Amino acid sequence: MSMFAVHYTYGSAKAALRDQYRPLHRQWLDEEHTAGNVLLVGAYPDGSGALLVIRAEGLEAAEAFIANDPFIAHEAVDAVRVVEWGQLYGPFD
Repeated sequence: MSMFAVHYTYGSAKAALRDQYRPLHRQWLDEEHTAGNVLLVGAYPDGSGALLVIRAEGLEAAEAFIANDPFIAHEAVDAVRVVEWGQLYGPFD
């Protein structure tokens, strides 16, 4: 299984949507982290977006997986970029 870096870009116009769906988004992240699909999540301190590192069988599977995030399903994110990512050092086997 491959790892993918998922970059979310946030804009101010969708801040209310993110606030509305944040509880569902965090619940989804928690469930998927527990299942081993979401490895790492964090927002950028400047409020411009967030980074997720996920596991998936390929790019199409990664994109389909991310489509289930309530932030994506409810269009609360301005842009999403999904790229395969290779860990050189770190905690993920």
